[in-house]
Amino acid sequence: MSARPRPGQIVFLHLLVEFLFRLTFGVATAMAILPAKWVTSGFFRVHLWVLLGVQTLAALGAARVVAILTADESGASLSSLTVYRGRFYLAVAAAVASYVGAVIWMYERRGSGKAVIGLIAVLTGAASCWPVVAQRMSPVGLMLADRVTSGLVVGFVTTAMLLGHWYLNTPTMKLEPLKRLIWMLAIAVVLRAVVCFPGGFLAGFANLPSLNMSPTTWYLFVSLRWLSGIVGVLVLGWLTWQTLKIPNTQSATGILYAGVILAFIGELASQLLSAEVRYPV
Repeated sequence: MSARPRPGQIVFLHLLVEFLFRLTFGVATAMAILPAKWVTSGFFRVHLWVLLGVQTLAALGAARVVAILTADESGASLSSLTVYRGRFYLAVAAAVASYVGAVIWMYERRGSGKAVIGLIAVLTGAASCWPVVAQRMSPVGLMLADRVTSGLVVGFVTTAMLLGHWYLNTPTMKLEPLKRLIWMLAIAVVLRAVVCFPGGFLAGFANLPSLNMSPTTWYLFVSLRWLSGIVGVLVLGWLTWQTLKIPNTQSATGILYAGVILAFIGELASQLLSAEVRYPV
């Protein structure tokens, strides 16, 4: 007898793979925007190795979901099977591109290196948005905006933290790249708030009777999501900006570490809540 799919394991793997795609998309987008003339090539090379590891993990997670769904003889998971097969191939392609990009940056080919980083952003953005298209989720525009803005928030704050840490290796590097990332992070958080507001306070209220949870519990988790992933990240971004005026990149990096933790908590909570209402929260 074939093993039945384990819903808890599938949910965990789904959240993990989705988060890894969003994170890689955001980091690659931030790296593509950063001016190569202001940032040493080592930063791009080292963190492309990091993205290689992240996408390898995403590929393994997607492959595991495919294996679990393949064992299901009911045929009820065919659409999900199609989605995760596509995600597996996209993750492999992004991992290969990350390796190639790291080699290119080793030889300081900035133009080609930036092109590969852009390709990684496209591949992982497509992998994150693929379920919306394949499963015909509705409303399409809002669901796509959910994935894009989520990836930009976690990606920009993570890249800002990594760049701040890089100043410890190259203290003479200009502060303009880090300041630009802080501004882009603030814009991304505002856009994220605009996208998630309807789901958190309107769609959530309309769907509460079918969620098997009390309004108090729902709004407790929504508050955690907003206070950590939206308000908290904005406040820490502002504190980082003020710290860079001193300037003190080491303290700014410490603040960004906290910002990364809050962004991760907020976006993971958003994924869990959005899965319940099929709407960005």
